[in-house]
Amino acid sequence: MMGWYHDGLGWGGWLVMLLGMVAFWGLVVWAVVVLFRDTHSEDARPTHHDPLATLDERFARGEIDETEYQARADVLRAAHH
Repeated sequence: MMGWYHDGLGWGGWLVMLLGMVAFWGLVVWAVVVLFRDTHSEDARPTHHDPLATLDERFARGEIDETEYQARADVLRAAHH
């Protein structure tokens, strides 16, 4: 077993191993981030946007009064037809 403990990999071999390990863990972290970002973005963005439903929610929360609600709802209904 010539050179079993004496020659080793040298600095070049250790550098290649270090870069390989950093690249591997970088890919693992990147894959986890991509997976979580894709699943989270689907929940954050609704596929169907209904302006009248948004108006109903604002009225229910008390952000707008009944007069403003009726005026905006009439505009939305007229634009829809």
